[in-house]
Amino acid sequence: MQTTKIGLNPEKSQELANDLNDLLANYQLFYMNVRGFHWNIKGDKFFELHVKFEELYNDLVLKIDEIAERILTLGHAPLHAFEDYLKISRITPQKNVSDGKSCVSSIVDSFQIVIKKQRDLLSLSAKAEDEGTNALMSDYVREQEKLVWMYTSFLGS
Repeated sequence: MQTTKIGLNPEKSQELANDLNDLLANYQLFYMNVRGFHWNIKGDKFFELHVKFEELYNDLVLKIDEIAERILTLGHAPLHAFEDYLKISRITPQKNVSDGKSCVSSIVDSFQIVIKKQRDLLSLSAKAEDEGTNALMSDYVREQEKLVWMYTSFLGS
């Protein structure tokens, strides 16, 4: 049986790359939204949220790079045009949001989307015997579940 250079089934590798590109698109929109929240936040929680949003967008940009590099490792090309991201992302652009609770609610909603996609990738990567993608997604889910709890606690939910 033919395998990729890292020993995976070529069809499964392509499916993983497609799903990772979908995840990449969602992360790109998530990043842009959080960057906008950081710039535009106003109100009594400005100092706290301004710092938290910067921490989050710095983390998101690292994950964006890791996902793109994972796609390349699988032997495929990561999407890199914003118009492609807009076509496939479930996360939608947020404009002119400056209220802290609205920003945090959007962040929680975005985490719910990416966590679901990452769990789907966990299943797919396990079936493909792709430990690299599996480990990456597992690390992301574990970390982000805690962040969802923390941001949800901020909202009082």
